[in-house]
Amino acid sequence: MKSIKVVSTFLLFFAGNKLLAQSPNRIYVDNIKTVILHFPGNQMAMPVINLNSNDQVELSFDDLDGDTKYYYYTYQLCNSDWTPANIGQFDYIKGFTQNRITDYKYSSVALTRYTHYRIMLPERNMYLTRSGNYIVKVFLNGDTSQLVFTKRLMVLDTKSDINARIIQPFDPNLANNHQRIQFTVTTKGLDQLNAAQQIKVIVVQNRRLDNAVTNLKPNVVRGNKLEYTNENAAIFPGGREWRYVDLTDFHLQSDRVLTADYKRHSTDVFLRDDGPLTGPYLFYNDLDGAYYISAIRGTNPFWEADYATVYFSFVPPNGIPYPDKDIYLFGQLTNYHFTDSLRMIFNPEKKKYETHLFLKQGYYNYNYLAVDKNNPSLYSDLDGNFFETENLYTILVYYKSFSSRADELIGMGNFNSKAEQPLNY
Repeated sequence: MKSIKVVSTFLLFFAGNKLLAQSPNRIYVDNIKTVILHFPGNQMAMPVINLNSNDQVELSFDDLDGDTKYYYYTYQLCNSDWTPANIGQFDYIKGFTQNRITDYKYSSVALTRYTHYRIMLPERNMYLTRSGNYIVKVFLNGDTSQLVFTKRLMVLDTKSDINARIIQPFDPNLANNHQRIQFTVTTKGLDQLNAAQQIKVIVVQNRRLDNAVTNLKPNVVRGNKLEYTNENAAIFPGGREWRYVDLTDFHLQSDRVLTADYKRHSTDVFLRDDGPLTGPYLFYNDLDGAYYISAIRGTNPFWEADYATVYFSFVPPNGIPYPDKDIYLFGQLTNYHFTDSLRMIFNPEKKKYETHLFLKQGYYNYNYLAVDKNNPSLYSDLDGNFFETENLYTILVYYKSFSSRADELIGMGNFNSKAEQPLNY
């Protein structure tokens, strides 16, 4: 429990800098599953397109009702903290303000009946004219009050260069288990009057928004070059490499699968018990908490892959539940949310925490977090934290002129804690 105390103290200290206004990725109805917004051929890339380009991303999702519905979508421009911008849609959307999603296929070989919908965004008759953060809203029957789900999208208008490196914090309490991001931003062609007020920078770890570091201020400004080298800013728990489970084929059981129950119309998959990982840090390639849809059999997993109820279990030390802690299954597979439906239940007879998710065939990363029952803003990784852990960091740079009503996204850089080099994803 020592590592929980250390990390919780750190999170409490930085809580004011780590909370964004809202989560832009949410599903509001039970029949919608596997919502993905991605570049074709790269399911794990952050959904970012360049302004005034031919870039497109693919939005796809499954409706487990298995029928045909009239789904529409629109865009909401947001500020850097994902609060709605005070701008009308006609000021950032050229063309129609909502379109229907007309491309759908019925699942063909899967036991689970569903309808798979997809659309390429932006469409030519409805494209975006400003850079910044956008929420893609999908709703029923052309009625925006019948919201089904939301997904985040970013439009980039590059007007800055970013250089960064990941180093150990100087604080001896954090040096071996946290990572510090030190970086510079060089702006280009901006009417920059006050960098501290007009430039906002957000640092994201492993594509997550729930623990993003915000409100960063440059400690050195040299003309159009801003240096962010403050010792107490942009520090993240290192974590450990993510756990994984291969569900690309429910019948060819992978190493993490204990057994499966194949029913006439459904499948249950039971994973092997997990427990706290101990010992020194061990590197292996992971997806940094993400997942991708894949099926060994068939030609297109998006409408041919099946679903199964997947059972997860976590055994605490000596089979004793953690005092004053709620345990959550965590990762992109849970949208990085802490909701009651995702809280694991301790089974006193089996002496372990249990939960289950309805998942599509694919390869999944996941983890277990302990959340303080009295203060949910305090949470920690049950597997500990290591400075050596491989993590992906994304630096987002926003600019807002004194006459503008919304933040523009003018810079983005991806940096790997192992390579310390910019990455093109």
